Order: sequence, then C-alpha cells, then structure tokens
Amino acid sequence: MTITMDRPADERCDAALRAPGGVSTLGAMLQHFRLLEPVFDAMPDVVFFVKDEEARYAMVNRTLARRCGQKDKQALIGKTAEDVFPRRFGRIYTAQDKAIIEEGNQLIDQLELHLYAGREPGWCMTCKQPLHDDAGKVVGLAGISRDLQAAEGTHPAYSRLAAVVQHIQENFVQPLNMRQLASMANMSIAQLERYFHKVFHLTPRQVLLKTRLDAATALLVTHDKVTDVAALCGYTDHSAFTRQFKATVGITPTEYRSLLHAGAAPDKV
Repeated sequence: MTITMDRPADERCDAALRAPGGVSTLGAMLQHFRLLEPVFDAMPDVVFFVKDEEARYAMVNRTLARRCGQKDKQALIGKTAEDVFPRRFGRIYTAQDKAIIEEGNQLIDQLELHLYAGREPGWCMTCKQPLHDDAGKVVGLAGISRDLQAAEGTHPAYSRLAAVVQHIQENFVQPLNMRQLASMANMSIAQLERYFHKVFHLTPRQVLLKTRLDAATALLVTHDKVTDVAALCGYTDHSAFTRQFKATVGITPTEYRSLLHAGAAPDKV
C-alpha cells in the first residue's frame, strides 16, 4: 500500500485506514493493520487506533498508550475512550466514534485540541474511517490523529503565505475575507487554499479557528464572562463560540475554565 502526500487529504486518509477488499471481519482487518503496527509504533507524533462496533479499542499504537499513561498497549484493549480519557473528554470522543459507526461517515482532517493526562494541550488533525464487512455493515473504525506539523518553510510560496498568516493572527477578531487574503498573496482563492494546506497543513479557516481558540484558552484564565471572551475572539454570538469551542476542544468554555481554576490535571476531572 502506497500513500503519497500530494494526494487530497480525504484520499490519503482513506488509503491509510481502509482495509483491503475481501477482508470480511474485524479480526481479519486487524491482521491487515498489524502488518503496519511497527510503522505506527515508530511514529511519536501520530496516534493510531482501531475500534470495534461498540467503540472499544481493538488495536492501538505505542504513542496512544503512552499519552494515556500506559506502558503496555494491551491496557487499552477492550476499553472505550470514555474509560481511558478524562470523563468530560471521553464522553465526547466516544459519542463521536459511535456516530461514525452508526452513520458510516468519514471524519477528515478535523482540527482538534487534545488534552491528555499530565501533558500540555496539543493541536492535532484527526481522521476516522468506518470499517465495512463484505455486506457493507460497519464493524468498527480506524483512526489517526497526527500532531500539527511545522510549516514547510522551504516551499517557494512560504514567504507570501507567512504574511497572510501574520495578517490572520493580527486581525483574528475580524471575519475571514478570502478575496483579500488571496490578493495579499497574489494568488487565486483556490491557489491560496491549496498552498496553505501544503505549507501549513491547515486551511486558512483552520488557521483562523486555531488562532481564535488559542486566544480563548488564554483569556479564559483571566476573564470571568464567557461572553467577554467570545467577543474578544471575534465571535458576535457567544453561543456560536461555545459550540465551536466544544466541537474542537471537547468541553465547553465554562467547563474548560473550571478545570483550569480547579488546578486539576485532566485525568482528575
């Protein structure tokens, strides 16, 4: 199986996570994925997992086990995300898994802020792929979460795109104006989006989202009102801010602030 990085994200995710044709049971699919187990175990910035139709871990890589505070990968097998993550986050991850299994939809390059026990929050891109048997029934899912990578600073378009990123970061309270950004980079909108993903591994909208939520997580430490934080981060509707924050972080801004003020590690929540 060859996975080329110049393919679209949805095709790369599909190629990495889809079991080969003719594999009809989850057990047989696991045998396929175990051929790649040494590769996944050697990636310290990639979390890999396979789950059964009840959203229980059937296979994990070493990185996931370590980030969950386990020395042995087998410690996670048979458990759900709700069993191994802080309960506020685990419920969200398990609900996401079950929705994918029930609906059979892919999750492609979802920007997420992950919180593991004893670790600083970290941004990642998550892909999840439902696994089907020969009859088309979903029998589980496979997923990859990769740490957000550093920008490709040697790319010929880097300097022009870096100026656009700086503009977004300095004006993140303003709505995104793709025409203006494309003009700044002397590109079409399609070129801007394509090169952004190639250089920064994010779309312009994801850069704006990350910038806003980075600011929000800092402001929640010092500001009492979520409505104030929402306004300072460019959201005119605080309910939209709350929905976006929860979709990305896994908990609401109020819950996140309570966690910080309590001084509790994520695994104590």
